[in-house]
Amino acid sequence: MTRRTAELRHQDTAPARTPGAESGPELLDVLIAFHHPTRRWLCEVLSSEGPAKVGTLAARTGLAVGSVSHHLKALHRYGFVAPAPDLARDTRESWWRIAPRDLSWLAEDFTAGTMGRRVAEDAELANFRHQVRAVQQWMAAAPGLPEEWRRAASSTDTFVPATAEQTADLGRRLTALVTDWSAACRQDAEAHPDAVRRPVRAQVRVFPSGPVAP
Repeated sequence: MTRRTAELRHQDTAPARTPGAESGPELLDVLIAFHHPTRRWLCEVLSSEGPAKVGTLAARTGLAVGSVSHHLKALHRYGFVAPAPDLARDTRESWWRIAPRDLSWLAEDFTAGTMGRRVAEDAELANFRHQVRAVQQWMAAAPGLPEEWRRAASSTDTFVPATAEQTADLGRRLTALVTDWSAACRQDAEAHPDAVRRPVRAQVRVFPSGPVAP
């Protein structure tokens, strides 16, 4: 029996529509697929370390090969990863690469008290927890990093009275800045592939807040 190529084996989990255009129930499926700690971890490994075989990802994460394949299929279905058959030496190898896509949502777009609202709110909480873990990881690792990288990192915050319109405007400005900066970094990486780089995470949150008690 002829073994199907990697490309053909993954056709059944290919995205049904253009990733990033989902709404309503389809968007909820995307949120459920992505906001799973293991799946997000796999996405970040592929993003920071490049394409990899299923076996390599299993060794890198300590997960079972079958578990890695299961999570990759879910991520593939919603456009977060894509097969990389061009890297396989034979049909037995299953390579994957990250497939950057947009993902944004508002819990308020779903009616209060519905399952959709709950899924959207749970995704927001999962996203926040992921960001907290990332900061904790950075603070634990920072003392062992070169000084230039410790000095390059930054943190800033503000606490001022503002209108809803001003708050929304700041969010738009910060989103545009991070988007443009990310694109410039990718372009520079292609133009200067030998430059010393590390995966860098930028997190932005703008929200109304009262005084925070110790």
